This record gives sequence, C-alpha cells and structure tokens, in this order.
Amino acid sequence: MFGKKQQKPRRPAGRFDTLISSNTAVEGDIHFSGGLHVDGRIRGNVVAGEGSDAILRVSEVGEIQGDIIAPHVIINGCVRGDVHSSGHLELADKASIQGTVYYNLIEMAVGASVNGSLVHQQESAGFIAHEQPRQGESAQSDVGTVAENKRAEE
Repeated sequence: MFGKKQQKPRRPAGRFDTLISSNTAVEGDIHFSGGLHVDGRIRGNVVAGEGSDAILRVSEVGEIQGDIIAPHVIINGCVRGDVHSSGHLELADKASIQGTVYYNLIEMAVGASVNGSLVHQQESAGFIAHEQPRQGESAQSDVGTVAENKRAEE
C-alpha cells in the first residue's frame, strides 16, 4: 500500500524440526537442516547443511560450547565459540557470546554481549570476503552502536 515495496523476509518463517530440550546434554557435532531449537546444552560444533536455508535458535536457557555455522541464527543464551552466520544473526537481550562473530546482517538487542570480535562479511561465495575485524568490541553493545559503527565505516 502507498507504493511501498514488499521486502524479502530476513529469515525463514517456519517450524523448528528438531528440539534439544532443557533436560538434554549433547556431546559431539550436530549437522542439521531445517530448524533447530536448543534449550539444552551442546558440547560440539553445530553446522547447518551446505546450501540450506536452515535456522538455529538458542533459547535463554540454551548453551553451546563449540562453533556455530548456519545461515540464520537467533541467540538468547550462551555460546562459547565462533558464530558464522551467512544470512541473518539476531542477538536477543540475554545473548552472551565468547568468540568471534562473523555476520552478514546483525540485529542486537540492548543487553546482548559479545566478548570477541565482530567481523562483517558479504553474503557471497560462501563467506570468502572479510572486512577488517573490530578489536575490543566486547561487553555491552546495542543495535544503535552497531549501526553507528557501520555508518562510520562507509
């Protein structure tokens, strides 16, 4: 209406095929496609199938000790490892990441914390093009700060 263009959704809207419940602890790498929701603990890497439009959601009580590689990631829990998101990365207010975050598009709520570097990457050729990492991006960050930093780089 009023001449606005329809925007492509930032992340797939769909159901989560797999649930790791809060009473579950997994040791070892997980390879998935579709949707994966984590309420429990994972000690290992979480990897989406290559070329898939998979989505990973880590809830407030979820914890991952290992690297994450997925196109769409929503974090509201604790991650100790690197996060690679080729599509959309959302850090909710209780998100805590200890590791390097590689992203194409990021959304951070006030209260989310990243103790490591934020590295912007263009969504092309499987994440080959890197921008310069920002050292010292840690503790409390918010959407305004990330947007201001992005504008300053341009």
